[in-house]
Amino acid sequence: MTINALLQIALFAALVTLSVKPLGGYMAALFQGERTFLSPVFGPVERLIYRACGIREDEEQHWTGYALAMLAFSIAGFLLLYALLRLQAYLPFNPQGLPNVTPDLAFNTAVSFITNTNWQSYSGESSLSYFTQMVGLTTHNFVSAATGIALAIALIRGFARRSAKTVGNFWVDLTRTTLYVLLPLAIVVALVLLWQGVPQNFASYTIATTLEGAKQIIAQGPVASQEAIKMLGTNGGGFFNANSAHPFENPNALTNLIEMWSILAISAALTHTFGKMVGNVRQGWAIFAVMGLLYLGGQFVCTWAENQPSAKLAALHIDQSASALQAGGNMEGKDVRFGITNSTIWATATTDASNGSVNAMHDSFTPLGGLVPMVNMELGEVIFGGVGSGLYGILLFAIVTMFVAGLMVGRTPEYLGKKLEAKEVKMAILAILVTPLAVLVPSAIASVAPAGLAGLNNSGPHGFSEILYAFSSTAGNNGSAFAGLTANTVFYNMLLGVSMLLGRFLWIVPMLAVAGSLAAKKIVPPSEGTFPTTGLLFVGLLAGVLVIVGGLTFLPALALGPLAEHFAMQAGTLY
Repeated sequence: MTINALLQIALFAALVTLSVKPLGGYMAALFQGERTFLSPVFGPVERLIYRACGIREDEEQHWTGYALAMLAFSIAGFLLLYALLRLQAYLPFNPQGLPNVTPDLAFNTAVSFITNTNWQSYSGESSLSYFTQMVGLTTHNFVSAATGIALAIALIRGFARRSAKTVGNFWVDLTRTTLYVLLPLAIVVALVLLWQGVPQNFASYTIATTLEGAKQIIAQGPVASQEAIKMLGTNGGGFFNANSAHPFENPNALTNLIEMWSILAISAALTHTFGKMVGNVRQGWAIFAVMGLLYLGGQFVCTWAENQPSAKLAALHIDQSASALQAGGNMEGKDVRFGITNSTIWATATTDASNGSVNAMHDSFTPLGGLVPMVNMELGEVIFGGVGSGLYGILLFAIVTMFVAGLMVGRTPEYLGKKLEAKEVKMAILAILVTPLAVLVPSAIASVAPAGLAGLNNSGPHGFSEILYAFSSTAGNNGSAFAGLTANTVFYNMLLGVSMLLGRFLWIVPMLAVAGSLAAKKIVPPSEGTFPTTGLLFVGLLAGVLVIVGGLTFLPALALGPLAEHFAMQAGTLY
């Protein structure tokens, strides 16, 4: 790994870290009902929404009411988006005259966007109209992300409150997240992208004549507005099929850096929000340290792997060393504008944060380089994770970690002054088991079913990796893919859709049950036997639990895919 690569990784990590405190503190003030600098701007809009929708700002919900409101909102969003996709040909802003989306693809896409997965079995510029992209997809980019943040805030309140029966009001949290967090950030990022050349128009696609006399269709449209929230909301669904490898989504090195920062900014800042709301900012920094430690571990492995020379090219005596004239390493599937390091930073960040956008093709990574994004998702998307979902996911792992610590010393486990009893631990474990259920079972089905095997463009370990990656992505609500899998079939659209639903909602309901149970508990003062949760021991233990749980669960499957492919390549039997 070169000095240049280390400097790029350090710069990116520094930018994310520097934004944690100001953004996290702002969100803590917002969700604690304090006045912010944006209150004069959005306060009247917020109150108008409450009056129009009949929402009582001061009326909170029990965790069951919060869950039912979230589920009702998600079901309504699914039905509306499905109808929009099925009626696309009859709706406005469709200058290309694109037809209606097929029933199975409409189901998959609607599920994908309500779950914040943004898996794309379609090509955006040739399948969806401007109206569908804006009213359907961009809207859900906002509200699905806002839902995740609202749910995380509900769990934080469970830790922060004592003897309480409520965890907040879903409708208020949803509104405030959208108005005060996502919308202003998206406006700023969209304007920067516009400045750098990202299109934002309603024009018909341009027909150009090349120097050779051939006709080329240049797609465009309202790209900047979707691109901004796609990154900030950890959505990832691109306007174009090539996603952020497309120059209209990501024109240059500056936009690349801004978009990579946007992937992690809110998820990282929510750790500070957590610390502020529970009254101990060191708790938030401890969670951030665990996320950062696991992120850097994966980042260095992925970057190192992609900088390794090809054994096949080495046998031909081709110079693959990095120099001023060549990148060295594995440049297959990568954009020469960004090179290896920026491609691996994006790949690691996007799979850590359940974003799923790409600026390089993960299917072309080396086996070990592709292993890192896969493992990031299989750990439960908690290394920063999706906006909100990453925080509530890692807090459930923290509950299990404290249970393990309590077993070690023979003491009733507690976290942040709350005694952790059977109900909380069972609900946390139930949620954590969802990821392997939603990954391994459908992967096994697809690996033997003729309809599943028909979608593969590669055989052997790499073909299995493509299947495993797809279900790791959908179960983790990530949305990225090993592009060698043809997923736009009835079989994959339905099975991947089910995986997305399981990965989203079977995490949420047990988590909210934990939030409600914790909110009702009294806070126990710390004693000499209290396990400290702000130091290196806790950071190491929590990181260890995450790695061990993921390793024990997915290692056999990984051994059949990327690990088998790596050793076969090293032995010279597979290239």
